[in-house]
Amino acid sequence: MKLFSKNASEEPAAFDAAGQIPAHVAIIMDGNGRWAKKRLMPRIAGHRQGMETLKKITLHAAKLGVKVLTVYAFSTENWKRPQKEVDFLMQMPVDLFGTFVPDLIKNNVKVRIMGFTDQLPAHTQKACEEAIKDTAHCTGMTLNFAMNYGSRAEIARAVKEIAQDAADGKLAPEEISEETIQTHLMTADLGKLADPEFLIRTSGEERLSNFLLWQLAYSEMYFTDTYWPDFGEKELEKALGIFQHRNRRFGGIEKEDA
Repeated sequence: MKLFSKNASEEPAAFDAAGQIPAHVAIIMDGNGRWAKKRLMPRIAGHRQGMETLKKITLHAAKLGVKVLTVYAFSTENWKRPQKEVDFLMQMPVDLFGTFVPDLIKNNVKVRIMGFTDQLPAHTQKACEEAIKDTAHCTGMTLNFAMNYGSRAEIARAVKEIAQDAADGKLAPEEISEETIQTHLMTADLGKLADPEFLIRTSGEERLSNFLLWQLAYSEMYFTDTYWPDFGEKELEKALGIFQHRNRRFGGIEKEDA
């Protein structure tokens, strides 16, 4: 995997709207709390502004031709945060989808939820289910909302399911392959688009934070100091410009290097 950050030697490259657009983009939307703290505001204010950023980035990504946009909204570790903040984050899908679904439908964007949603409060589950239902007819970009998601727990669940199949005689151990594991992950129904081509993380942090550990194996990665609430359309295009000038070899070499 190749990374780009403020310390990397790679120079920013111009974005070409007619150039290659990654089919699946994943974003770790980080920095809401620090954005608010710099402004002497409560952390919740940062999350509220981050929600507005998500709306703008979703519609712009759809306009540019992204097929799947996966956003890390709430991790399995985020339950450790202060209760007031957790309560707000559980309300966020209600507020987001309550106002945003008409725009999603207008722009032909389908909502998909990924994570251990059965552990979410009833009102959060209801908002997610209604958004999925209301946008089910859309055939454009998929907004894949990772809510109460953790990659290690996802992989552990997949292993348990495969082990049960083996115990039931449905699967021989020697038949287990990468494809077997892939079909038991939460991204399985995305088919060929299951693995992001490009990961973006905002706020200057350079780690994956238990996000799509299997699926990101060959993804290009981009880290920016910009806090998520300040990550606008131009920032997205700047990141995509970097992606367009990457040389993706998937473990191989270029012909001229052979």
